[in-house]
Amino acid sequence: MNNFNEQVVRRVNKPKNLIIKIVSVLLLILVPTTLFLLAFASIAYLIYVAFFVFIGGIYAVWYVFSIQKVDFEYSVSGNELEIAKVVALRKRKTMCKVQINEIERLEKDDTEIKKMRFLKTFIAARDIDSKDENYFAVFNSPAYGRCLLVFTPNEDILNGMKPHLNKNIVVQLFYKRKMS
Repeated sequence: MNNFNEQVVRRVNKPKNLIIKIVSVLLLILVPTTLFLLAFASIAYLIYVAFFVFIGGIYAVWYVFSIQKVDFEYSVSGNELEIAKVVALRKRKTMCKVQINEIERLEKDDTEIKKMRFLKTFIAARDIDSKDENYFAVFNSPAYGRCLLVFTPNEDILNGMKPHLNKNIVVQLFYKRKMS
């Protein structure tokens, strides 16, 4: 019998996201205001252009705000871990599908991982800077080669992966012992 576990993780907003939002609101105010003031100095029809730029700017600011909301969906079904990226609850894209039994390493600490080289890195973590809740999985992908997956699973996802993981990984991760 296949088990199915699913988790949705929302990405944490960084200061960069806040700066993008502030700049978009400032542009929404400044560009139509500038066009409106230019209408008094030169051509009167710029008032209409300023009005339509303002209406279009409202849509653009709404769009910028909405695409800042990013969720990651982790699904474990049998021997497969699927990571999907959901942007603004509108667009869903599968980032990667991993056969769980092909995971070479699954660690919570990235000291050993930093020494390794990867052809592709999939970042699907809630907060990439948070060291205590991220897990690092190393696997070989037929499309990309050696890959790294950084994600933030809960206990249900880890327990769904447990029967299919390599025995050494299970002992090291769940029972906190090193196997040689």
